[in-house]
Formats: sequence, structure tokens, C-alpha cells
Amino acid sequence: MIRSVVKGIGAATPERVVKNAELEGVVETSDEWIVQRTGIRQRYIVGEHETTVSLGTKAAQAALENAGLTVADIDLIILATSTPNHTFPASAVEIQNALGMKHGFAFDMQAVCSGFVYAVTTADMYIKSGMAKRVLVIGSETFSRLLDWKDRTTCVLFGDGAGAIILEAGEGNGLTSDRGVLTANLRSDGSHKEKLFVDGGPSTTGTVGHLRMEGREVFKHAVGMITDVIEASFATTGLSADDIDWFVPHQANKRIIDASAKKLNIADHKVVITVDQHGNTSAASVPLALATAVKDGRIKKGDLILLEAMGGGFTWGAVLLRW
Repeated sequence: MIRSVVKGIGAATPERVVKNAELEGVVETSDEWIVQRTGIRQRYIVGEHETTVSLGTKAAQAALENAGLTVADIDLIILATSTPNHTFPASAVEIQNALGMKHGFAFDMQAVCSGFVYAVTTADMYIKSGMAKRVLVIGSETFSRLLDWKDRTTCVLFGDGAGAIILEAGEGNGLTSDRGVLTANLRSDGSHKEKLFVDGGPSTTGTVGHLRMEGREVFKHAVGMITDVIEASFATTGLSADDIDWFVPHQANKRIIDASAKKLNIADHKVVITVDQHGNTSAASVPLALATAVKDGRIKKGDLILLEAMGGGFTWGAVLLRW
């Protein structure tokens, strides 16, 4: 059977690093308060000339280099983002153009923080159908441009960045020992929209709007929803938490990550945490965390990796893959 195997990975962050102490001069908060409640110590914030497209392009170039490929080898680009450069065209085609790619096709995917997990799942379907042999999957966000910098409950949480992987068609035996995507489970429930949303849009206010969140409500639902899709992934494959080499969750809040790992009986030493360095970068958080763990040597070929994310909507999902 066809498996979607990770061929390369890359990441990009803005030049400017903003530590918690700097935010003490913006809103009423403190480094101690932010760390205690979220685990975040710093985040990257885009400058005037940095955008979702420029970050996504850099991450894509890094993934191509890591894979030893060129854009000529790519059939499809899927960009997961909630912060496109323009209402249209899709930022994916702008990245396609920036890479000098004139063939194939590209599109954006909007599932907020779950976007990268949704995009990997979609790429896997294109590869298994035979419509694409290699897919460049990118998560790129500039959430700092959606923030109300007077709202201390949200502005301290988010950052900007991008991560990318290249998925390539490979042969598998249909066993869990195969390299590549083994299973994926996606969910959504629009009844939770008011708990995490942006109060603007072209068809409503004609403005970009600002991010609004009911933090306690999001936390309350997060652990249960995350557990739901992960347990479904285990049921499909016959695997368990003991089989996982690395758990790479959405980097929203360390308390949510810790509670989820505990409920799933995933050992602390198997959990990849980068929220302290990047903050919540929405669709970029999972690939950024992946890239960090690959670069420092933790994730190795043959490792069983569990990806998970939850975002506004609500949307949530999990992907189980062998590196």
C-alpha cells in the first residue's frame, strides 16, 4: 500500500524575540504570571517586512534543502494558516510563486490551530489517491497581527512562525511498522465558535478584527477533545501510549499539554514542548515543535510520532506516523 513518508522538514521564525518582561510594559502582567499559567517565556514577533508568506517560504526552502529536493519535485503545496497575506489569492500560491514553482497546484487550509494536522491528513489523501507524489505541507502564521495588545488575556499567548514538511509516496505493507502516516482522525464542532474566534471578516465587518477567547472554556474542552481523537488513533492501529516514542502536541499552553499527556498515560520524557520558546503559533506550532525535536536529534528515523492539535471552531485532530 501507499504510505505518505516524511522526506524533509524545515522551520522559520521572525528576527525579533519578545520575552515576557517586555510585555510588562505593554499590559498589566508579569513574567511570573505568564510562566505559571502558560509555560511561555518568550515568542517571536514579525517585523514590518515579515509576513505569513515570507516565513512560509523560508520554512519551505529549509524543508526542500533538508530533503535534498527542489521545487521541480513538488506536485502540491498545502498551506495551513489563519493569517493569510491577502483575502485572496491564497497565500499558498504566493509561496508557490516565491519558490519559482510554475507547475502543480497550491491552496490554503483554514482550521486555525488544527490546520497543520488537517493539512497533513489532506496531503496523505492526495498521495494515496495518486494525484500527487510529493506534497509540501506548511504551517505559517502571523497571529501578532490579529491581537488586541490591550487584552492581557490573549496578547501574551501568541507568537509568529512557520514550519514545513515534505510528504512523499512510499511503499508500505499495511503494518504499523511502516514508515509514514499510519492513521489520522479529525473532528469539528461549530457550536463552540464564540469561545475562540476573531471578531472581524470580509463578509461581516469588512475588517480583519481581533482574536477573542474564553480561556477557561477552551481549557475545559481541550483535554477531552484531544483525548478523543488520540484514543481513536490507537483503536484504529492497535497501538497504545506505551508504543509512542514522541508526543508532539499543539503548543498552546503547557498546562493543557501536561494534563493531556497525563490522561493518556504518555510519559513526560516523551513529550516535545516548545511553547516556552515560541508561544502559541497556531498552525505553525506542531511543525515548529517537530523541527526542533528533529534538529536536536530526539526524533530519529523509525520513531513513532503522535501529532495532535485543537483550534477555534472548535476543530481538533490527531495524526499517528512513523518517522
